[in-house]
Amino acid sequence: MIDASDPTPAATETPQVSVAAWRRYAPLLLLAVAAIVYAADQLAKNWVVTSLTEGETVPVLGEFLRWHFVRNPGAAFSMATGSTWIFTILAVVVVVVILWQIRRLRSLSWSLFLGLLLGGVLGNLTDRLTREPGFPEGHVIDFISTPWMWLGFNEAIYNIADIGIVSGMILFVLITLFGLPIDGAPRHRGKREEQ
Repeated sequence: MIDASDPTPAATETPQVSVAAWRRYAPLLLLAVAAIVYAADQLAKNWVVTSLTEGETVPVLGEFLRWHFVRNPGAAFSMATGSTWIFTILAVVVVVVILWQIRRLRSLSWSLFLGLLLGGVLGNLTDRLTREPGFPEGHVIDFISTPWMWLGFNEAIYNIADIGIVSGMILFVLITLFGLPIDGAPRHRGKREEQ
């Protein structure tokens, strides 16, 4: 007869093995999310360039969502339009840092954050390297137009890469607030070791 109140070692280790197995897939999750964001961004931009006229506005959901094709030489909200090459260098640095962090990565939440960020940065970096007026000052293709009155803008025009970057940064704020480490270790491990 088996005593159910006395769990076997196999039973107690199963959840830990399961969690450890999932954590091993963290780098793959990062790369998969980055690939999805990057592919969606580039496919959408190629469709915009071949199907829309620059400056044209196409209503999708009334005034709430429109396609409006513009070439953005600057950063978000067209800031620093004369310093495109700086954003190219910064984007390359971000990509290198993310790829360097893969070796430490064991957290699924960090994987999602870094995947969104990597896919978005690579999407806009590809524009800066390959689109007019040419390397390394290509203009980013923006086309999603929505009203942003609450930020003081009549509208914002952005792309899927920007959505990935902003979503990733929102997730990063949550990760920071909850104190989740990149290596997937328990949040309060440092405090326990000090006691």
